[in-house]
Amino acid sequence: MPNRNGSDMSKSFASNTLVLRFWQAALLAVVLIVWHMATRDPKIAFFFGQPIEVAKVIWAWFVTNRDIYHHLGITLTETLLAFVIGTVAGLAFGLWLGLSKGASALLDPYITAANSMPRVILAPIFGMWFGLGIWSKVALAVTLVFFIVFFNVYQGVREVSSTLLDNARMLGANRKQLLRHVYIPSATSWVFSSLHTSVGLAFVGAVVGEYLGSASGVGYLILQAEGTLDINTVFAGIVVLTIFALVLDGLVTFVEERLLAWRPRAGETEKL
Repeated sequence: MPNRNGSDMSKSFASNTLVLRFWQAALLAVVLIVWHMATRDPKIAFFFGQPIEVAKVIWAWFVTNRDIYHHLGITLTETLLAFVIGTVAGLAFGLWLGLSKGASALLDPYITAANSMPRVILAPIFGMWFGLGIWSKVALAVTLVFFIVFFNVYQGVREVSSTLLDNARMLGANRKQLLRHVYIPSATSWVFSSLHTSVGLAFVGAVVGEYLGSASGVGYLILQAEGTLDINTVFAGIVVLTIFALVLDGLVTFVEERLLAWRPRAGETEKL
């Protein structure tokens, strides 16, 4: 017999999701309307721009003049490289240190010190090492992504249940099997939690690097607009970066849902 309870729960969950999306869209509309009404005053518009003018700038960038694609490509390349390199390095180092108690005890104060350091101050050093091309921006963004992923993976590995490990060893699991079937699955949720934060930080590192020294990129466009007090272009750059950050975060969510399909959704858990 078909599971009517499961079908009803799925329909109810989908209905609640649609209602939630409606109210989210309504909230955005209210914010835009309030922004538009408030900035009809030229004094306020000078500091906060005007949504219609911001939309015109974005339209010109993508449709009329089409001069955003080169700059956007540079920023996205820097962001994706930093995201991938920082994630892989953080995952590998977090697993190694989480499994090695001796190395963890030895390196702990140095890792804490490196994480406490404001990494933005490294931008001039990376500029000297790698020049003003994309790699100085990538290096800065990697330092932001790496520590977020590293600490989440490290914590996930260290919090694996000792009972689970003992049971796996009793069944004859060796170190490689423990890593594959126990440690990595246990740390996966921590990894994806960190990746959602890392997407934004990768953009931050790339844009800050472009601010401090670059001749291309969305950060460079925003910096040029700030120099001429063009607040509408500044907000246009912020909107474009935010949209693409949301797209990348959505891709992370898509992969997360496929790899962690066994996890019940929040709404389904509450109804159970």
